[in-house]
Amino acid sequence: MRIGVNALFLIPGEVGGSETYLVETLRALAATQPDLDLLLFTNLENDAYLCERLDEFANVDFHLVPIYARNRLVRIWREQTELPRLARAAGVQVLWSPGYVAPLHAPCPQVASILDMQYLSHPADLAWPAWVVTHLLVTQTALRCQHLLTLSDFSKREIVRETGVAPEKVTPTLLAAAPEFSAAAAPEDLAALRRDVLGFAEPFLLCIANTYPHKNVHRLVEAFGLLAGESPHRLVLVGRPRRGEQNMQAALARLPDATRVLRLERTTRDDLVALYQAAEVFVFPSLYEGFGLPVLEAMAAGTPVVAMRYASVPEVGGETIAYCEHDDAAELAARIRETLALTPAARAARIAAARARAATFSWESAAATVADVLRAAAAP
Repeated sequence: MRIGVNALFLIPGEVGGSETYLVETLRALAATQPDLDLLLFTNLENDAYLCERLDEFANVDFHLVPIYARNRLVRIWREQTELPRLARAAGVQVLWSPGYVAPLHAPCPQVASILDMQYLSHPADLAWPAWVVTHLLVTQTALRCQHLLTLSDFSKREIVRETGVAPEKVTPTLLAAAPEFSAAAAPEDLAALRRDVLGFAEPFLLCIANTYPHKNVHRLVEAFGLLAGESPHRLVLVGRPRRGEQNMQAALARLPDATRVLRLERTTRDDLVALYQAAEVFVFPSLYEGFGLPVLEAMAAGTPVVAMRYASVPEVGGETIAYCEHDDAAELAARIRETLALTPAARAARIAAARARAATFSWESAAATVADVLRAAAAP
């Protein structure tokens, strides 16, 4: 069966968790579903990257569409007009669009992945014109595709409520942490991390999130300020400035000592794994997640997690992480304080429980569900 994969949305390093979702699902599909012939429609920004990640698989082919996804209007136009023609010429039997939006007309059945409905719950994440276009295309994608994929039961409920599609039209596929997160950390790698990336020896709290308003990173900075003087910990923030950066800068300005916060816009994959493994606590203050993969990665890495009990995060963490019930800096500081104060035995027990839970998530299982949906969509 020939499956077309609409990868025109992907800008490596720019689209967050949807990049991991696409690449890891494709790798698992290619490895475990040999009857699926995957044809990726790529763009000028991602073609070389996707070829590198997937070229080992004989059942994966590539068709470069010469556009830059950073020019969003051009990408959307070509996706709506040219992609259906390319799919027809290639003999695609099902077209899968993993980036929220699918062509409104196609020569074959379509499946789309709508990972969440964040743009509705947190409209400040987008400029108004982008919000209008997103709403139109996501809504029409939900109505016109034969089936929808998403990342959690929470996101399924959101999609059903906001678009009016039938619940049986939406299938969740839970994500997974890559094996390297749970591999034992090499002491020399952690030493190199502190020497070459961090530049300090003190213990640290870690957060990985771009500063979109819903990521709520400024609330963590406020909580860190409330902990000032209680411990030697520093705060490491990995992520790029986004539309919530003004709140972030205001929170940093109120800190007693902002030099104790280290911001990294990006890291290598190896350094990211080492950061998770070296952190004393991973804090995830996000108010809305379709899944919340950083939480699962921290669990696999053996780092205690503090997060908000919002959206899909409880589906990921279960009862193996610490939660804040409200978006409140004092409560967040209290949960961090309690986690730092765990006895060695209690800390080890929490880590073991979280690792065991993380191990129940797998890309192979996610890929099997995606494959079932794609085959069903192609059935007469």
